[in-house]
Amino acid sequence: MRSGQQYGEPVDSAMTALGERATGLEFAWLDGRPGEPSWSYPDLARALLRHTGSLLDLDTGSGELLAELAPLPSHTVAVESWARNTPVARDRLGPFGVPVLTELPGGEDEFDVVLSRHGRLPAADIYRLLRPGGSLLSQQVGSDDLAELNTALGAPAPYPRTWNAEIAAARLEAAGLEVTDVREEHPTLHFDDVESVVRRLRDLPWQIRDFSPEKYADALGRVDSFIRLHGGLVVTAHRFLVQAVRPYPPKE
Repeated sequence: MRSGQQYGEPVDSAMTALGERATGLEFAWLDGRPGEPSWSYPDLARALLRHTGSLLDLDTGSGELLAELAPLPSHTVAVESWARNTPVARDRLGPFGVPVLTELPGGEDEFDVVLSRHGRLPAADIYRLLRPGGSLLSQQVGSDDLAELNTALGAPAPYPRTWNAEIAAARLEAAGLEVTDVREEHPTLHFDDVESVVRRLRDLPWQIRDFSPEKYADALGRVDSFIRLHGGLVVTAHRFLVQAVRPYPPKE
């Protein structure tokens, strides 16, 4: 974990999460599972792509979600700099003619749409890369995600800095983008047994970074007793969605 990394900034290949995540963690498996928001990110993305000639997908992971959005615009570029995922994304997206870069493109005014699902949100670069009139769609995991789980286990808070829709929208606006839609939800997630808690924490290694069943055996025992007494443990997820456009320059 790279300490001190700001949400939305470029990151190195260390395994991190959310706005400070390493490029490459794959979140597509979460779609449709309890704790996910009411909106459908893939449906919103497809609507943007219907009449789009160029697309940039930030932190594409293994490329699974991007491939599901096919047919893709004729000029589509993906970015994935986590070494474990880059070759997987290239194998998956190669048949679609999509290059997978390990760094952000260096040009300007290149893309009609920029997508970022649970990846970086570098506002100035997004402004630079979007054409005037171009759109950004981003879904993010907020810093309150499953925080009650950490509390229940006596673990540190999952994320060192606040990351929510208000902060993300403010950064995008400060970079010159016009925010057109903001949604934020805290859907509930119910754990029926302590085994499901352990599985979730193994799936999300950034939630409690030093987690192991052995290290947290006493805390897990307390959670097990709580679940047996109350019939379950309910925690809240944290998701937000932001859409923005790069305005056209004013007419002279």
